[in-house]
Amino acid sequence: MKIDVLSLFPEMFEGVLHSSIMKKAQENEAVSFNVTDFREFSGNKHHKVDDYPYGGGAGMVLKPEPLFAAVESLALEESKKPRVILMCPQGARFDQQKAEELAKEEHLVFLCGHYEGYDERIREHLITDEISLGDFVLTGGEIASMAIIDSVVRLLPNVLGNTDSPVHDSFSTGLLEHPQYTRPADFRGMKVPDVLLSGNHAEIEKWRQEQSLRRTFERRRDLLDSAPLTEHQKKVFKRLIEEEPDC
Repeated sequence: MKIDVLSLFPEMFEGVLHSSIMKKAQENEAVSFNVTDFREFSGNKHHKVDDYPYGGGAGMVLKPEPLFAAVESLALEESKKPRVILMCPQGARFDQQKAEELAKEEHLVFLCGHYEGYDERIREHLITDEISLGDFVLTGGEIASMAIIDSVVRLLPNVLGNTDSPVHDSFSTGLLEHPQYTRPADFRGMKVPDVLLSGNHAEIEKWRQEQSLRRTFERRRDLLDSAPLTEHQKKVFKRLIEEEPDC
């Protein structure tokens, strides 16, 4: 996969894209990163990329010329157009399913804005996706794009050490992940559940399914509206409903 980032502050990405899993992904040739300061495409001697909004109002608005020119320069030699993602609180909320969708692409371009907003023509004629991390506002799109890039790249082949890891992540199955334990089996009187020490893989899988459902039921019940449940989980879900105290 090729990932391009257009930002006014490319130095923000140096640590994130060259550490940990992102560094390993590049070493394994699963992904290549390129971060460009789109001031280079401003077309004026002062490298100005923003201007006052027509009709008045607070703040400055990013001009269309530099972003159009920057994106077009990245895709000139490609037969297939890249997925161009605008980071914006007005976009669709990002989730694991979107990460899995983007992980199938060959080329992603992230537009990281600042100031009051974007010229609307960027939304209407340049981008393919408009994405938000959630119902809050950040200073710019850089931090949000870093989070999305991390969530996408870790899904690529030969990136994580264990190929099963992303399959069982929270949200990948529609539910939150089950509790995890490691050695020692007894820490200050706090013991690992006996089933995990039993060696009975069928019972361990059954316990994990139940715990995954119970954790989702307690913390993110909204996910259960669309989660695909196993027959065992359906029985557990019915029991959890019956165990709930009457309000």
